[in-house]
Amino acid sequence: MSEAIITMNPTIRSGKPCIRNLRISVYDILNMLASGMSYEEILEDYPKLTQQDILASLQYAADREHRTTLVKISA
Repeated sequence: MSEAIITMNPTIRSGKPCIRNLRISVYDILNMLASGMSYEEILEDYPKLTQQDILASLQYAADREHRTTLVKISA
C-alpha cells in the first residue's frame, strides 16, 4: 500500500493539508505556483518534493473547489 501524498496531522501545521507529513502545506505549493514559480523552481527550492507532490496539490485544490457549495442567505 502506497503512502498518501496529502496528509493531515494535527501536530503538523495545525492539521492543514500537507505533503507526506512534511511541513510543506498544499497552500504553500499553490501559493508558489500562483506567484509564478515553475515546477522546476519549486523542486529546486524544496528538494524533498516531487512533481507528483505538486500535481497532488493541484488535484486536491480542484477536488475542494468541485465540492464547494453555494448557500443562499435570505434577508
